[in-house]
Amino acid sequence: MVLFFTSTATSPPSLIYMGKDKVENEELIRFGLKNDVWFHVDKLSSAHVYLRLPGYITWDAIPEKLLIDLGQLVKANSIEGNKKNNVTIIYTPHENLKKSGDMATGAVSFFNDKLVKRVYIPTRENAIVNRLLKTKVVKEVDHEAERIERLRDEGRGKKAKANELKNAALELQRSHTEQKNARSYDALFSEENGYVADAPVTKAKPKSKPRYNSDGEEIDGSGGSEGGDGGGSDDDFW
Repeated sequence: MVLFFTSTATSPPSLIYMGKDKVENEELIRFGLKNDVWFHVDKLSSAHVYLRLPGYITWDAIPEKLLIDLGQLVKANSIEGNKKNNVTIIYTPHENLKKSGDMATGAVSFFNDKLVKRVYIPTRENAIVNRLLKTKVVKEVDHEAERIERLRDEGRGKKAKANELKNAALELQRSHTEQKNARSYDALFSEENGYVADAPVTKAKPKSKPRYNSDGEEIDGSGGSEGGDGGGSDDDFW
């Protein structure tokens, strides 16, 4: 069984969850997500509490009010820590949790101690603990089925993102092509754009009217009589 809580220290609210016992803790260690952050009382037995990071928050920049909510919940779920003041809560990304076969059930260590941060809780604040307890929901979780569905969702998300990038690249290429064509004089006046150049016009040489000499004989268009020197005659007429 997994216990889920909602913290209103952020907007939108943040999801917090923990295992009901050490056996469930083993499942959470195995199936946690890369955006989960693990919380525990330092050097004391306590519940393993997880924060599922919203997309806009990084594990090393969790808002103080949210850290206090988590610290109070962890402290309240530690038999010994709940009775003490000035309790230290440690937290680290889920990916930094190290689990080997020789460890006891529910026990963990870290791959990198430098990725472990601390928050100090002076005393229990019942107002905070009670607010969180009112949001508690207990669920039976099929971790393997959730993992498979999560991988499918991630695959669909990656495919959608790839298609988005591809379409954006095609649109950019189309835009560049249009801009290039707009700058091209040849393309601007191409037949594809509906432009048809006028065919060259050859002016016909005017045809002269027939001319006749005084004898009624037709002379050529040069103005001379047949066999003459091409000169005009006083007897020519139109």
